[in-house]
Amino acid sequence: MTELTQIPPRQTSLWKKTDKALLLIALVLLAVALLDPTNLWPTLRFTALALGAAAPFLLFAILATAYVQASGAETLLSRAFEGREVQMIVVAALVGGISPFCSCQVIPFIAASLAVGVPLSAVMAFWLASPLMDPAMFFVTAGELGMDFALAKTVAAVGIGFLGGFGVKLLGGTALFSDPLKAFTKPSCCATAALRGAPLWAFWRDNARIGTFKSSFLKNLMFLGKWMLVAYALESVMLSYLPADMIASVMGGNGMRPILIGALIGAPAYLNGFAAVPLMSGLISQGMAEGAAMSFMIAGGISCIPAAVAVWALVKPRVFAAYIGFALLGAVLAGTLWSIF
Repeated sequence: MTELTQIPPRQTSLWKKTDKALLLIALVLLAVALLDPTNLWPTLRFTALALGAAAPFLLFAILATAYVQASGAETLLSRAFEGREVQMIVVAALVGGISPFCSCQVIPFIAASLAVGVPLSAVMAFWLASPLMDPAMFFVTAGELGMDFALAKTVAAVGIGFLGGFGVKLLGGTALFSDPLKAFTKPSCCATAALRGAPLWAFWRDNARIGTFKSSFLKNLMFLGKWMLVAYALESVMLSYLPADMIASVMGGNGMRPILIGALIGAPAYLNGFAAVPLMSGLISQGMAEGAAMSFMIAGGISCIPAAVAVWALVKPRVFAAYIGFALLGAVLAGTLWSIF
């Protein structure tokens, strides 16, 4: 008989299978239960009430995102990289600032576009604007920080796209942006297949798209639900134990200092775009300057791991450094303008 050697299936580690958001909220509640048991029920109550108050905004955002994905509206992205360079920069920044997909979701398309000669300036405009705002983020931000703040952040997202896009265009002839791509296998012609065609706005006429709508709705419901639970639990703990005087002294008041601190802390400390919104709301109530909150959210949104990895995967370190530089500069400008107006 021939002896057959069976290769055992690859085992997925327990850590990889563990949902990090749920683990984090469990650790937060466990810490409160062990260190301050009397505050456990107030923390749970605060979290539940806050989540209930935000539910209408979350539900609308989830439905809007599911509709966009089911209709295939992402196919419109390809049109942002058509025409003259200036036109591409403007359209890429606008699309990036309002679209429901971020840099990390369209890596194959971006790679293919760069490989066939789409200017880095237009791609940089999209890269900088896209992580900052989408329909779901807009309504969550409006619900927590007000419609004015949400609109200002949307304008900031597009403005930073302009800043990076035209900045790259002006410096395009320098060594900084020459030969920007890492050595990678040229994408196949099917890399952009998912972004071709025309959207079907009446998606309910197609069974496959109905399935996409349901899948997107459930996926985003779970994603937003768990991260908002994390955010409200952390906000409750922060309000209970973080001295308001300390927040006000470090990140409160007028001037550039709190804005610069917000940008410098936001870049490495960003947890999740949706979780950051309630946390900023809590910090503002503790004395944090709104300009600092704006700079924190802008710098952190652009430099968060998913967005940063999308850029790092495709371009050389000097171009990635420029991406981070544009993010910090844009964050400081956005925070300054918000504090003035």
